[in-house]
Amino acid sequence: MHIQIIAVGKLKEKYLVMGMAEYAKRLGPYIKLTLSEVPDEKAPETMSAAEEEQVRDREGDKILAHIKQEAHVVALAIDGELWSSEDLAQQLDKLATYGKSHVAFVIGGSNGLSSNVLKRANQRLSFGRMTLPHQLMRLVLIEQIYRGVKINRGEPYHK
Repeated sequence: MHIQIIAVGKLKEKYLVMGMAEYAKRLGPYIKLTLSEVPDEKAPETMSAAEEEQVRDREGDKILAHIKQEAHVVALAIDGELWSSEDLAQQLDKLATYGKSHVAFVIGGSNGLSSNVLKRANQRLSFGRMTLPHQLMRLVLIEQIYRGVKINRGEPYHK
C-alpha cells in the first residue's frame, strides 16, 4: 500500500521533524510512504472571509496538483468522521482489500482546506473538535497510521 501525506507548510520544529522521521522509518518495512509539503500562502494576520477563501483556494490548487487520479483521498477536517485507531486500521484494510492501494491524507493550512479539496476527498476524518496546529497534526496522523498498520498485522504496539 502507498500512503501519501500532503500537508500545507514546511515542517520547521526539530522535535516534529525527528518524530516524523522516526515513524517514517518504522513504517518503511510495511508500506510505501510519501510526504508532500506544499508552500503555505503568505497572508496578513487579519483577513476578510473572502481573503481567507482565496488563500485556501491557492493552497488547495497546490494540494490537488499532488493527488494522483487513482488516489483515495482522506481530508482531515473538523467536520469529518471520528475514528478510533481500530477504525482507521479497518479503513486501511478495507481500502487495500478492494484495490485502493494509494491513499492520500490531506492536512490543510491554518485557514483549513479549500472547497475543491473537500469535493475531491472520498472521506473526511476528524481527530476531534479541538484545534491542533497543522504541523503537530502531521505527527499525530503518522503515528496513527503506524498504529493502524500494526493493528492490521496483529503485531503488538505499546498501549
